[in-house]
Amino acid sequence: MISHPFGKTGRTVSCVGLGTWNLGNQWGDITNEESDVLLRTAVDSGMTLIDTADSYGIPHGKSELRIGRVLHEFPREKLTLVSKIHNWGFRTGQGLSYTTPDMVRLCGHAILGRMKTEYVDTLLCHNGGIEDPSIFIEGFNQLVEEGHLRNYGISTNSLEVLKRFHEMSGGRCAVTEVDYSLLNREAEEAFIPFCQEQGIGILVRGPLSKGILSGRYDLETEFTDTVRSGWNKGKRTAGSTNRNSGSLHAFKPWWAMPI
Repeated sequence: MISHPFGKTGRTVSCVGLGTWNLGNQWGDITNEESDVLLRTAVDSGMTLIDTADSYGIPHGKSELRIGRVLHEFPREKLTLVSKIHNWGFRTGQGLSYTTPDMVRLCGHAILGRMKTEYVDTLLCHNGGIEDPSIFIEGFNQLVEEGHLRNYGISTNSLEVLKRFHEMSGGRCAVTEVDYSLLNREAEEAFIPFCQEQGIGILVRGPLSKGILSGRYDLETEFTDTVRSGWNKGKRTAGSTNRNSGSLHAFKPWWAMPI
């Protein structure tokens, strides 16, 4: 597995990491045992970066709980754990109010408990449109001082939001997560160059555009998972635009097309 420096974090991580949104049953039900096998296989294959969020899962936190089931099996120092804070409870109508640094600390401590670890390598603000991130920055800084957090940053597609977060953190913003794939290369224009200039590590979100670029689906596919069910015929969501794009040849990328 090819590895690469992870921005200014001082960490070196595998270029292919494991995204664990799917461990939470939002992309279809899997068992604890299947989740265990997936995590073990990823690490055994050389993946050293695991990405999750406190809101991933039905119920919330299920992804992190499943990571916590097997994390003790691996050398902790060799893995880089990334999680995110902001969306807890929103799907169930009980979203938290992030108005004080203590709320960010509370969520951080809960993440530690679910994953059964003494520290998280990176926490990201999971609000990509936030105007004033000072509460998150202060909460993250306190978690760093407590020894429970090594680095922090923000998940956003907005260069303006990233720049503001970076400036307000005094340059301590070490990582960002951004949507980037063959279907969405907008980040190449200015977002990625800014990260390169500032030494900010980049996590790519949606490299296969939620599976569209995998070549596994066609225009007749009926999605049953809670993430993509809005793409089905007759539905109007942002994802349906990509799904029905004629330029995709009914989802088939060039490497999946007959020659």
